[in-house]
Amino acid sequence: MSDRESKAVDGLNRDDFTLPSMRPRDLLAHFGPGMILMMTGIGTSHLVTAPTAGGRFAYALLWCLPVAYVFKYYGFEMAFRFTNATGKSLLEAYATSRWKWPLWYVMITTLIQCAIGQAGRLIAAAAVLYYLFSETLGLPVSIEVYAALLGVLSVTIILRGSYRALENTTKVLAGVLVLSSLAVYFVQPAPLAQMGYFFLVEIPDGSWLVIAGFLGLLPTGIDVSLQASEWGKAKRAGMSRIRPRLEEAGVVPRFDPFSSPRSDLAIDISRLSPHAREYCRRWFRIGLWDFRTGHVVSFFLAAIFVLLAAVWLYPSPIAGHAVMGEIAGIFTLSVGPWMMMVFILGALAATFSTAFNYFDGWPRIVGACCRNLFRATARLHGISPEERADPERRRAWNSEYNIYRMTMFYSLVASVLYIAFDPRPVYLVLVASALAFFVAPVIYFFNLYYCLKVIPKEDEVFYPSWFARWFGGLSLLVFTGLCVILIFARVFEVPLFGA
Repeated sequence: MSDRESKAVDGLNRDDFTLPSMRPRDLLAHFGPGMILMMTGIGTSHLVTAPTAGGRFAYALLWCLPVAYVFKYYGFEMAFRFTNATGKSLLEAYATSRWKWPLWYVMITTLIQCAIGQAGRLIAAAAVLYYLFSETLGLPVSIEVYAALLGVLSVTIILRGSYRALENTTKVLAGVLVLSSLAVYFVQPAPLAQMGYFFLVEIPDGSWLVIAGFLGLLPTGIDVSLQASEWGKAKRAGMSRIRPRLEEAGVVPRFDPFSSPRSDLAIDISRLSPHAREYCRRWFRIGLWDFRTGHVVSFFLAAIFVLLAAVWLYPSPIAGHAVMGEIAGIFTLSVGPWMMMVFILGALAATFSTAFNYFDGWPRIVGACCRNLFRATARLHGISPEERADPERRRAWNSEYNIYRMTMFYSLVASVLYIAFDPRPVYLVLVASALAFFVAPVIYFFNLYYCLKVIPKEDEVFYPSWFARWFGGLSLLVFTGLCVILIFARVFEVPLFGA
């Protein structure tokens, strides 16, 4: 065996890294971060923003869907690509910037999202319960109380680690939502002549907030790409599983967020054994299919809800506490009351899973930022079940786990208080969605930048293709331009975007 081949397998035991099956029926079992990302998106954006667009403006805003899904695609893919190529989170790459300013930017905007953004997600789920129990059954409970109960339930489940059963139930009910929506759509499909609005840009008066909401939260906020990167790292499959062994063997340098250059994040896969390369390559392909499947399903579901609202609800303002009842009316009018209850169950699963995932995702990002900003937190890093059990991590207030917990409690209290002062479901959802849009360009830029700067250009598996580089750059320009236009529209009241 040559010195190169000996070095390639040093520290890696072939038997420890079983190649995942690529058969179609086995892929779903491997899916994880991409489907979580999809479930994070299918909630407020699909069940509130999309019907609001169809109810208020009929088919006029259909063009927002391909714009959001096509031009945001590479912002998300780069997060999966980076984590699969390096075994590290994108936030580790952010730590290599001068003065670590991207980490401060992400942490500050995330703390804002924890309050305002989470209020929008939480009130959407509360609106389902409000319609079901208060509007339909006459239970004298306010929407603010439902929001508080769902928030406490989410935090309790996450901190107790009892998520698996809930995740499986949510997947089933979300499947019910998708199938029931498809079935209802074909009862009375939108006229084919209206499909041209997918390609015809029209901006009705008063639509700027809905447009910003679409672009901000379809399929979900770009900031969720950072959460997906953290989830991908926590999954410990592919490169994220191999990297610790490679560091121990000296094949790649150990990355220190306080002293290492960004080049230490890179891994030269030519130094890996053929088995290890294939292991990482397969998990990367699984990650891409995981994300792409969720992306496509999310697009069609969003389109269906805009079209359903345009057919059955237009013209309607889609507002008020009983907004879910108005949207559920689509299913009653088209099929019957029993179908409405099917929708309500699916809607509850979708909106609750969105709020639930954000209660984990945003605190996870704040903890990761602190892990890369402060040495004391870096020494006590980790929030996995094994790391949570460590007495020192539980005692030290500045451990990553305790920062994660404190941020979660802050998000719960701040979002519930925000809802108490402004309990308007549709408005809060649109504001939360618009907020996600305005922070997107910076995160999009860094996701693309660090993929191009860290992953070796010679790496044919992980380095972005010429099309990904070209279209990713174009997408960044489009999103930045739209963001600037929307900001100026509100500041200078440009007539094009209405009042």
